[in-house]
Amino acid sequence: MTGETDLRELLTSMRPRPNPGRYVFITVDGDIPPGVRPVVTVAEQEGLTLVVPQRDADAAGLKYDYVAGWITLGVHSALDAVGLTAAVARELAAAGLSCNVVAGFYHDHLFVPYQHAARAVGVLENLSRRSARSRRREGEPPPGPDVAGDIAGDVAGDVAGDAERVYR
Repeated sequence: MTGETDLRELLTSMRPRPNPGRYVFITVDGDIPPGVRPVVTVAEQEGLTLVVPQRDADAAGLKYDYVAGWITLGVHSALDAVGLTAAVARELAAAGLSCNVVAGFYHDHLFVPYQHAARAVGVLENLSRRSARSRRREGEPPPGPDVAGDIAGDVAGDVAGDAERVYR
């Protein structure tokens, strides 16, 4: 049941796939309202956050601000894998796309602006292709920096630098 931990393998085999429908983030003070089928629940001090199909929220008269498309990364990522979330978020941010990430036991799930979900899938597929091209083959010299020289190294360096700036 152990998932993949190698960042290059995670990026190369992430297989982003959109889930059909529109999803919204709502919060409730008590129980999940009848007729609402959350795909994500998060217990916070302020209340219970739910990610639900938009049609469920509309039918229950629940208010929301953000309509998302849901993308699942097909790779079985280990819960202790380092860098996948950072690499994906960095790539989407570079494309001007917001991203809310939820880690499940087997897969990572991304909630992006609904109107840009197809573009987000394309951005992630491009990242996956670049990662695959940057893999070393036996006997070949390391790829150059322009071929994502080492996407894993670049991301790890950027993430470490960002964390250092934030936590100073």
